Amino acid sequence: MNDDQIHWFSIVNSLMIVLFLSGMVAMIMLRTLYRDISRYNDLETQEEAQEETGWKLVHGDVFRPPNNSNLLCVYVGTGVQFIVMVLVTMMFAVLGFLSPSNRGGLMTAMLLLWVFMGIFAGYSAARLYKMFKGTEWKKVALRTAFLFPATVFGIFFVLNALIWGQKSSGAVPFGTMFALFFLWFGISVPLVFVGSYVGFRKPAIEDPVKTNKIPRQIPEQAWYMNPIFSIMIGGILPFGAVFIELFFILTSIWLNQFYYIFGFLFIVFVILIITCAEIAVVLCYFQLCSEDYLWWWRSYLTSGSSALYLFLYAVFYFFTKLEITKPVSGMLYFGYMFLASYAFFVLTGTIGFYACFWFTRLIYSSVKID
Repeated sequence: MNDDQIHWFSIVNSLMIVLFLSGMVAMIMLRTLYRDISRYNDLETQEEAQEETGWKLVHGDVFRPPNNSNLLCVYVGTGVQFIVMVLVTMMFAVLGFLSPSNRGGLMTAMLLLWVFMGIFAGYSAARLYKMFKGTEWKKVALRTAFLFPATVFGIFFVLNALIWGQKSSGAVPFGTMFALFFLWFGISVPLVFVGSYVGFRKPAIEDPVKTNKIPRQIPEQAWYMNPIFSIMIGGILPFGAVFIELFFILTSIWLNQFYYIFGFLFIVFVILIITCAEIAVVLCYFQLCSEDYLWWWRSYLTSGSSALYLFLYAVFYFFTKLEITKPVSGMLYFGYMFLASYAFFVLTGTIGFYACFWFTRLIYSSVKID
């Protein structure tokens, strides 16, 4: 694979997207926010204060815990576990500790890291849960330890059973399955509980503004602020930033070519993080300006929707590049690509969520509220 030009092209393409988004974020931050905040802080007289518009109006509702807040905590915790795992794996790969010619090495490293990063998952889930005034941290810890791994393990088990049925040598033997089970229950689950315990013992994160007792009504939204539409738009740019690199990764997985340019991959991953964060913040700002304060889940789904495009691209790749005719092979391909997309959803969604979390706290802590 000696086609570095394509990778440089892909990185330049991604950087263009990032620059465009950064410009937009900077413009919103400086122009709009600076103007808004100085205007809000100048509104001394009551008559003017009653005619306020925009994001200041929803200050009493913006930190109201969302519906299904427990599930959000679980997903955010799992996402943190993923981000740390990917970062550490890439560090090792960039430094040359993980040889791409040894296929299993990368996979083993990722699995072991995933298991040990459970402590971060428990910690971040519990911190968020405590902020939502939750009391039963053990429930959230249990869900965090089981929700994502159980889904993955279930699909993996079914796919493995299909390969067993075909009498293929590619099936994972029973002993390895048992070892995976041990890693999950013996190391990951206890670590999630330890992390949750530590996270829940910490003082709760204080909201910058008080939440009202009664939720205010959300006004009629314009068509382009429809949740589904804005969520779909949010996924396009993060996917656009990584899809050329994605082509090489898919080729390396399914067409038996080696992928060894981890330096490029690391740059692209950093670009992905920046893009997800920026698009989520931009759309969150527009949403708050139109007085819709339900941003918790939407911020997660906005950047997470890039996973949908990833899966669609995998379908496209299947029909254009691969010559798979056996039904079992097709099922394997789609099963594994679904798992990859699901993981990508959790990863990108968490980045978007934390970006918006930081952003809303920043803007609401900088205005004076009587």
